[in-house]
Amino acid sequence: MALMAFCAVFLMAGVSEAASQYQDVMSKWERKGAYTEQGELGRLEVKVVYYSGEYIEALLNEEARKNMWTADELERYKYNLLKTLNLDETIPFMVEFNNNGPSMHMAPFNEQIALWVGKKKLTPVDYDKRFNFKLQGKREGMVHFPKYDEKTGKSNLQGAATIRLTMAGGIHGYLKGEISYLWDVTKDNPQRLYEGKAASRLELDRLIARIRKLSDQKKELEGKVAEIDRELATIQQRVDELQRQ
Repeated sequence: MALMAFCAVFLMAGVSEAASQYQDVMSKWERKGAYTEQGELGRLEVKVVYYSGEYIEALLNEEARKNMWTADELERYKYNLLKTLNLDETIPFMVEFNNNGPSMHMAPFNEQIALWVGKKKLTPVDYDKRFNFKLQGKREGMVHFPKYDEKTGKSNLQGAATIRLTMAGGIHGYLKGEISYLWDVTKDNPQRLYEGKAASRLELDRLIARIRKLSDQKKELEGKVAEIDRELATIQQRVDELQRQ
């Protein structure tokens, strides 16, 4: 009986420690702000999450612990999560507003939010379009910034020490200027997530998508070549006719 009680206490301590570690990681990558104005009853609360490698890993481990998943179940969840985040091509953030003050009007939202990597300003390549609608109450959604530079092909995060997310002050009457949130990304390594079965499935998805894209490009080029061949044949026919005169 005493042994069972000791095991139960030991197990509870382990669960409590795991939950505490999870919360520590969550708070490391979450940023929160609360804004109000004198004489107003409600306030605006903003929460932003940067999906770092450490944050995603902690999220995966916590879901596996809570649901008592097998290794295969964890890999399936990991695959779906990484595919949703599109971590290979974008820098994802979760943005949440809880607005109990005057209504917010943020359209177009992609012009109200930006990610700064050093002096380089990045604008969203995708975002939750619900942010374009009048907002009263709570709303959360994903915002994705480009991971790679269009001209050089290099990662926008390469060599970065910090990143800064900003939102224009015009999104709410309580704000006197833009709001800004900062993250230290020197030790962030999302690539370590790309291991195991989930990574293989994601690579397969990418390769299949690449094959389709190249096949479409091939068809387009073949169509252009066929068009040129027809034009050449027409020209040659006319040349032959003129030479016979």
